[in-house]
Amino acid sequence: MRPTAERVREALFGALAARGGIAGARALDLCAGSGALGIEALSRGAACALFVEKSARAAARLRANLAALDLTGAARVWQREALAALRQLVGQGARFELVLADPPYAKAQTAAGLAQRLLAAAAPLLAPGGKLVLEAPHRAPPGPAPGLAVVQERRYGDTLLLCYE
Repeated sequence: MRPTAERVREALFGALAARGGIAGARALDLCAGSGALGIEALSRGAACALFVEKSARAAARLRANLAALDLTGAARVWQREALAALRQLVGQGARFELVLADPPYAKAQTAAGLAQRLLAAAAPLLAPGGKLVLEAPHRAPPGPAPGLAVVQERRYGDTLLLCYE
């Protein structure tokens, strides 16, 4: 697991604040790991967050983090694969103002393919005016995403942050 660095997280949420903020947003944290991104969204005013994490151990750690921060009332954790969760959410007609995706990227080419699939599957979940933020390796960025436009792109070392609307 590769958690989002604190400076990248600060830059991400600073950029979101500059683009209208996230107060009251429904957030979706894909490939959540420890939940750092979704927890940060909740701490900055998101109304609720759904965390999707495949690993049982990471999901248990995430639940413990949410309990320790007294955020269980505003959060749900789904332990399942991200693409399967996205298909289910689309089928339910769910909508989110903020989608955060931090897929694993140990192997850059594999990561680019996964990121591309996540973008395509998550696009229908964005509420009008919603934002989708993807963390990807700078050496293998995803291609264009149907129905989404990159409105901001920033590089932090090996990390590329892409904000779509």
